[in-house]
Amino acid sequence: MNTLVTMYRTMCLIRRYEDRLADIYTEGKSPLFSIAAGTIPGEMHLAAGQEPVAVGVIQHLRQDDVVTAPHRPHHFAIAKGVNLRQMTAEIFGRRTGLSRGKGGHMHLFDPNVHFSCSGIVGAGFPPAVGAALAFSRQGRDNVAVAFAGEGAANQGTFHESLNLASVWKVPVVFVIEDNHYAISVPKDQSTSIAHNSDRAHAYGIPGIYISGNDVIAISEAAEEAISRAREGRGPTLLEIETTRLYGHFQGDAEAYLHAGEKDSWRQLDPIKRFRDYLIEHQFLTEQEDERIQAEVSQLVEDAVKFARESPEPAPEEALRDVFMEV
Repeated sequence: MNTLVTMYRTMCLIRRYEDRLADIYTEGKSPLFSIAAGTIPGEMHLAAGQEPVAVGVIQHLRQDDVVTAPHRPHHFAIAKGVNLRQMTAEIFGRRTGLSRGKGGHMHLFDPNVHFSCSGIVGAGFPPAVGAALAFSRQGRDNVAVAFAGEGAANQGTFHESLNLASVWKVPVVFVIEDNHYAISVPKDQSTSIAHNSDRAHAYGIPGIYISGNDVIAISEAAEEAISRAREGRGPTLLEIETTRLYGHFQGDAEAYLHAGEKDSWRQLDPIKRFRDYLIEHQFLTEQEDERIQAEVSQLVEDAVKFARESPEPAPEEALRDVFMEV
C-alpha cells in the first residue's frame, strides 16, 4: 500500500472511531443527562475533521519519537499507533485500559509508542521540550512533537517552551491546530495576531502556517520540520488550519457558531476531498476504498467489543498505581 493510501486509511480509521464514540457516548445519558453516567463516563472531546493534522505530521515519526497531545487526543493517538483496544477500554473506564481505567479519554498514556496527553490546556509543551533535551543530551536523533489547539498558544507554557527550545536548539516541533475556536471563543477575539506561526520569529525559529486542512501540504511541511529537528538544526512551529466537525465537547449546543458555518465545513470534509484526489489520480479504486472502509469498521468494532466485555476496576483498586505519602 503506497504512502498516500496508508494516510487515507488512517484518516478513515480515525473518523470511524470518532463517529462510533459519538454514538456510544449518549448511551445511558438520557432522559436526564449526567456526565458521570453511561458507557463512557466524563467529558468527550472529538476531533473529526482534524484528521489531516495528526496523519500528515505523525507519518514522519518513528515509534521511539515522542508525541504529547491535548485533551482532544484520539486522532494523534491512533496515528501514533496507540493500541486501539486498550485505548477504548481506558475511555470506557475499564481495567484493561492503558491506565487501568483510571485516566479516561483526556489522560491517555502509552509508553510503548511514547504517547501521552493531558486535560490541562498547554500542558504538553514543557514535557516535549524535556524529551527533546534528553534526546539531545543522549546524542540520539529522536524528535518530540507537541500538539495543541490555538487557544493553548496564549498560555505561558507555550512561550516558555518556545524560548527554551530555541535557546537549547533541541529537536522539537510545535504544532498548533487552528480550528477557529478556543472552546466557544473565536480566534480573532482571543488572539492579537492572525497567525500564531508568526510568534515563532520572536524566538528565532521558523514559523509556518498551512491553510486548507490539506493532508498533503501538512505532510510536506511536517517532513521538513521533523528532518530539521532530527538533523540538529533546532525547533519549528507549525500552525495548521483545520475544522472541528463536532462541538468542543459532546453535548455542546454550539450556539456561538454562525448560521451555516458548520455546513460549509462539512462540504469541505478533508477525508472526502482526499478520497476524490486519490481516485482522480488513480492511487485508489472504488473497490479498494470499500475494502478500507470494511477493515477500519472491523477494527473499531473489535476495540469496542473488547472494551464492553472488559471488567470495571474493583473499588479496592482505587489507590493502586497512585503516588502516596506513607
